[in-house]
Amino acid sequence: MMARGRGGASGGALAGALLAIGLLVVATSAPLAEAAAAYMVGDYGGWKFNVDRWAKGRTFRAGDQLVFNYNRAVHDVAVVNAAAYRSCVVPRGARVLRSGRDKVRLGRGTHYFVCTVRGHCQAGMKIAVRAV
Repeated sequence: MMARGRGGASGGALAGALLAIGLLVVATSAPLAEAAAAYMVGDYGGWKFNVDRWAKGRTFRAGDQLVFNYNRAVHDVAVVNAAAYRSCVVPRGARVLRSGRDKVRLGRGTHYFVCTVRGHCQAGMKIAVRAV
């Protein structure tokens, strides 16, 4: 009786077929990954007064990106909590973005953003975004 060595024709073909079947099963059973979307806050008007209604009716997903376009000489974007969003009082140590073209990737949950310039948040320069 002859012993078969590794990589014999029949063993290699069987292993290749099993690998192909396994990959096919994984590929067809896994849900299709959705590509993350990028949203320009305020659409073409950008980050401005009365933008607080911009997010209403939109569905955001974890991984999506918000892009804040604004004149950095007169505005900024602070990442705040719910209390700061409601009161328009930005806590010390809050992350404040000032590039004029800031990008923020969303995780699951609700995210709050306000402009820290005096009176701007009260004039509606703030948004709350919920990502699922």
